[in-house]
Amino acid sequence: MNSKTIEIYRPRGVSNLGQWDIGGLKLKVYGLVADNKEVDGPMATLAQSFVREEVLQRVADEGDDNGMGFVIIHPGELGVSISAHWWIQGSVLCQHIYRKLYSATEPMDTVTRPVIACVWELALINAEQETWRETMMKSEPSPSAYMDARAGFKAA
Repeated sequence: MNSKTIEIYRPRGVSNLGQWDIGGLKLKVYGLVADNKEVDGPMATLAQSFVREEVLQRVADEGDDNGMGFVIIHPGELGVSISAHWWIQGSVLCQHIYRKLYSATEPMDTVTRPVIACVWELALINAEQETWRETMMKSEPSPSAYMDARAGFKAA
């Protein structure tokens, strides 16, 4: 084990950045920031382009989607991660990730790398799955309740 790669845990702030409707996919958008970092306009534009140029085709290729999901824009210590998530088959969460180190000129290869999420992103993903379960996985699903419910917490 390489202990030099272990970070000291500190909670990170989560902000609600509204909703996007891109190509018929309704997405809740979250900012998740490391200390002294922020989600700025160019980062949000990059995230929207990522959804349009890469995610929509993956949603179509996978099929059987519910037309809803969420995006996490995460400027971390070493780089930015943008993860787009969408629900299929009523209970399955799909994901596509963009990751780029601040020092790099090109994004990382997230297709062949087995990265899922960091501990802070996992907390937000968990909050979203709980919201999905509570609003959609019942006898009378409520898409509006799912889209209106926002995780507002420090990613712990």
